[in-house]
Amino acid sequence: MDPTQQQHFIKALFVFENTMNRELVRSLHVYGLNDGKEKQVEREFLFKERGSYVEMQATPILKLRGFQVSELFQGRAIGLWLCIFAFGAQSSLAFVDIPPKLLISRNPKLKSIPKLANDLQMIFQLSCRTENQELLQSTLKEMCEMSRSHCYRSRRTPQVFHQDLNCVPYSVSTCEYSGSQQIEQCGPGTMDKKKKRATSEDVAKIDLEDLVKYFDLPILEASTRLNVGLTVLKKKCREFGIPRWPHRKIKSLDGLIHELQEVDEQQPGGEAVGAAVAKRRQMLEEEKETIGRRPFVEIQCETKKFRQDIFKRRHKAKALKIQTSQSPSSQQL
Repeated sequence: MDPTQQQHFIKALFVFENTMNRELVRSLHVYGLNDGKEKQVEREFLFKERGSYVEMQATPILKLRGFQVSELFQGRAIGLWLCIFAFGAQSSLAFVDIPPKLLISRNPKLKSIPKLANDLQMIFQLSCRTENQELLQSTLKEMCEMSRSHCYRSRRTPQVFHQDLNCVPYSVSTCEYSGSQQIEQCGPGTMDKKKKRATSEDVAKIDLEDLVKYFDLPILEASTRLNVGLTVLKKKCREFGIPRWPHRKIKSLDGLIHELQEVDEQQPGGEAVGAAVAKRRQMLEEEKETIGRRPFVEIQCETKKFRQDIFKRRHKAKALKIQTSQSPSSQQL
């Protein structure tokens, strides 16, 4: 009996690509069954450049080599197989990184292998649902804060009546005056704020090149520049395989490059140190360009270690400065 027929839900999914032949793709599916047990299924596919994809008979390589699901992660290499997608029980649904190769919207050929496509689609829908729930919660929180501030202002601000008590209430002249006064109060500055959002046809025309122009900006400012809502922009990002807006990654790399510039200017230490700094700076700039072209790529482990070293140096320098200022010799001076 096919294990997918008795599955309850998908608990984990790992997709591997052959480094020698990228048309060969393997997948490990972990299903939670109705009786509380788990079932692991390994599958192998042929991603043809011409023609539809084909599922082939797969040998359980991971099971034979004794690998556990907890040992697998994106970027893990097992022989000639490189993990290009990893989703497990500990993964956050809001930040699932699905490559464009595994998105049905970007790769319609996946429909020819429904066993893999259905599980990927289920994970994609769960991530969209989770992100929409988080967005809805943040929107409701903002609305509550706005309503509280509005109630507070209404209590503090006394109500002003423009009606002349010596005239008949709600006269025509007074209504016309109050209407014109309201129009004057709602000046051009207020009308400019209420700009019309882009139509569905304009949203459909937004390409990846249009998004790349605003990667260096926060996502809220980018949505304003593109004249679309935040939810629409996030959906467009998911269509292009961008799990998270890369502004923070680019900003972090810019900070590291700036840090290297300051070190090179303040502490010249010979040709060897200058060459090392220049090499590191070139690597950071190349990584920044790569993220600009492929925003779904994560920051390299070496760069993360370098960033952590800089944070430690700053913390030690700050602690040494405080210790020096509080020492008795500095107080006597």
